[in-house]
Amino acid sequence: MNATDAPFSNQLQIPGPRRKTVGIVGAGQLARMMIQAAIPLDVQIALLAERAEDGAAHVCPDVVVGAPDDLALLRALGARVDALTFDHELVDPSLLAVLEAEGVPVRPHAAAMALAQNKRRQRSELSALGAPMPRYRDIETEADLTGFGEVHGWPVVAKASRGGYDGRGVWTLVGPDEARRCWAETRSAGVELLVEEWLPLDAELAVLVARRPSGETVIYPVVETVQRG
Repeated sequence: MNATDAPFSNQLQIPGPRRKTVGIVGAGQLARMMIQAAIPLDVQIALLAERAEDGAAHVCPDVVVGAPDDLALLRALGARVDALTFDHELVDPSLLAVLEAEGVPVRPHAAAMALAQNKRRQRSELSALGAPMPRYRDIETEADLTGFGEVHGWPVVAKASRGGYDGRGVWTLVGPDEARRCWAETRSAGVELLVEEWLPLDAELAVLVARRPSGETVIYPVVETVQRG
């Protein structure tokens, strides 16, 4: 009897290379697209979904349901993946800093996530780099908000500095009365504001930049995004 005739359990089993696993916090449309992109790369995906009915949770066999600010769940996910990334930026960066200190490869890192969550910081740092910006102001009082409109003209666009995305936390204000109502509502809710001049936009463009930890960077072609519904 040669080796190939031996029972399967007696044959020498040579393990193949371990498949890489990426953990994703969030289970929305971006996570679903990442799952699709991971298939030809032979990369496994593990999800932390806030709800079992979230879109990506339907197409991923490895799902834990829980809050994105649950440090115990984040630790458990980080401990079994090769990299931890995100479907959205609404994850407490202080928790991510804890994971980084414990050796979890967080991508993007906690400092980048903190910047992505704060529109005031984004405007300030991009302006310091010389990037073209609409005229804007951080809002601390009702007079700041109405005064900006009086100086730069109505309408203006008020934005929540934190927590807004996909049109949430954005208000187009056509005059001082709307500005006062916006200030009263956001102040009572504890929302930090900035205001920008209104721009007649022709298109919305997006560009994807991918960067390795080693510093190698790839910039993908600019695309126009179209919002429907």
